[in-house]
Amino acid sequence: MLRVTLRGAGLPTVTVGTGETLLFGRSPHYAVPEDDPDAAVSVSALVLPRCAPHVSRLLGELTVGDEIARLRWHGAGETQVASLFDAPGGARRVTITEGISLLLDEGENQLVVMRGRKGPDGTFDDLSIVVEVQGDSSEPPPRPRPEGEGDEDDAMATAPAPRLMPQSREWYVALALAEPWLAGTDDYPRPPSNREIYERVLHWHGYAWNLQRSQRVDDAIRSISALAFGPKDDPFRAGAGRAQNVRFAVGRRTAEVRLVTPEDLEAVDRAATRRNVPPAHA
Repeated sequence: MLRVTLRGAGLPTVTVGTGETLLFGRSPHYAVPEDDPDAAVSVSALVLPRCAPHVSRLLGELTVGDEIARLRWHGAGETQVASLFDAPGGARRVTITEGISLLLDEGENQLVVMRGRKGPDGTFDDLSIVVEVQGDSSEPPPRPRPEGEGDEDDAMATAPAPRLMPQSREWYVALALAEPWLAGTDDYPRPPSNREIYERVLHWHGYAWNLQRSQRVDDAIRSISALAFGPKDDPFRAGAGRAQNVRFAVGRRTAEVRLVTPEDLEAVDRAATRRNVPPAHA
């Protein structure tokens, strides 16, 4: 299993995992398939802010498999990629052109789009994008030891609780779903709709993983519910009760078990405020 994070100065940080594809560029949404429901759920698009007008609408197509991350380049301009390699000098920097596909190394890979970002004075700067590839570092659980074997301190050690990965799609959906309880307004008359969840995530993060598609919101809520309740008590597995009541229960449980916290909510609100403040003009 792989997890790939795309980030950079002035860019929203986006993480995708095995089985997902991320399209990025100046205006890449046109390339998201509309007529294939399965592809539409697994493919998302990221608009890179402040791109120069000569930057291609679709720059890159990042596909994450079980063991490899593949980048197919669609940009027409000059671009370089640098990654750490077992080669003389330690690093490799090559120029990539339209139509090239390459496998990304585990660790940091830096893409530099020459003159790809438009500055406030009309000049063009290089656009730097970091693509970090991480393997699943989780280890299989150790073999249970019989009673009385081993040190008593080991048996009393506190294990980490299941959690959502911060800044992931599910983490933001959980914030939107649990917001009434996190903010202390738990007299909210109904759980948020799919549209309201999408709008809150977009406001907080500037990127919403195609959550305007109801299926993506529903899938995220099911994942959150499974983690918050466990398989035995997951209301989606029980198959009873109205959908709105299930969503209400998931929102409340998400706050109760602290999959997201009031501090998380305050942090994303502050980040949204900073991002939406217009730049000062001289």
